Amino acid sequence: MPELRHDPLTGEVVLLAPGRSARPHTTILAAPDADAVGACPFCPGHEAETPPEVARVGGGAPNGPGWRIRVFPNLYPVVGGPDAGPGATGAHEVVVLSPDHGRRLAAFEDEAVVEVVQVLRDRARALRAAGHAHVQVVLNEGRAAGASIAHPHAQILALDFVPPAVEAAVARFAETDRVLEDHAAASAAGGEVLVRGQAAAWCALGSSTGFEVRVAALGAGPAFADASDPEVRDVALTLRDVAARLAAVLADPPYNVVVYDAPTDASASYHWWVRVVPRREVPAGFELGTGVLIDPVDPLRAAAALREALD
Repeated sequence: MPELRHDPLTGEVVLLAPGRSARPHTTILAAPDADAVGACPFCPGHEAETPPEVARVGGGAPNGPGWRIRVFPNLYPVVGGPDAGPGATGAHEVVVLSPDHGRRLAAFEDEAVVEVVQVLRDRARALRAAGHAHVQVVLNEGRAAGASIAHPHAQILALDFVPPAVEAAVARFAETDRVLEDHAAASAAGGEVLVRGQAAAWCALGSSTGFEVRVAALGAGPAFADASDPEVRDVALTLRDVAARLAAVLADPPYNVVVYDAPTDASASYHWWVRVVPRREVPAGFELGTGVLIDPVDPLRAAAALREALD
């Protein structure tokens, strides 16, 4: 039976409609992502095909092979660049997560995934210090999630304005820690997926899509840029484990990882957190017309499946 839910953490209105998962599909699926290793500009030996790097982890000369992680300006920026108009100034960076073209997040070893999240935090810190109003960290896995290059990479966008959705998120935290409340509600109902040190992962009762998972360091402050090394480590390992469980349950789906972060001048009441959204459903006309999202999978059933995966 469909059920209308309001998600107090995200502010979204969601129709939980498990019956939708049984509907027939006669449309043709898109072709799988192509594996263009030889032509990939993010692979070692192709460093000259990207803008000069702003940071790297590992050995080798700048802008040459030998790196483990590489950071450089996006060649096709959403914001920033010499021709940016009013309101579109800022910075847009690419973080290549590994020299291995086919190594998805679920397969990263412990120290490798911790190093990746540390670099993302450090670049967010540097861009915030440069005076930008808001820094957004995202990782898109697969073409259906918006990745135009298959090589594993994240993106960091530094904006010179605070997006309305971010302002609204901060306002929702004015009186209470929404992340802790969301985790507590999910845990009480059976929606927790795993706990690792200071971090937890759960399927929220108001999830916007099937198998959406939220990850947070439960004692975290408002800004990802200020996260401590222990918080980064626990979140990184939890995020990797969530990706591995999603891959096992959903046959390696495309997904988005989004860091929900406070703007540079945020109040101390905010709590940064991470959202992992498998791209199994495409928002269609109803969602676009109403702003109401449809989740075809009971979040508690999704959490149970993810808990059991790989155990």
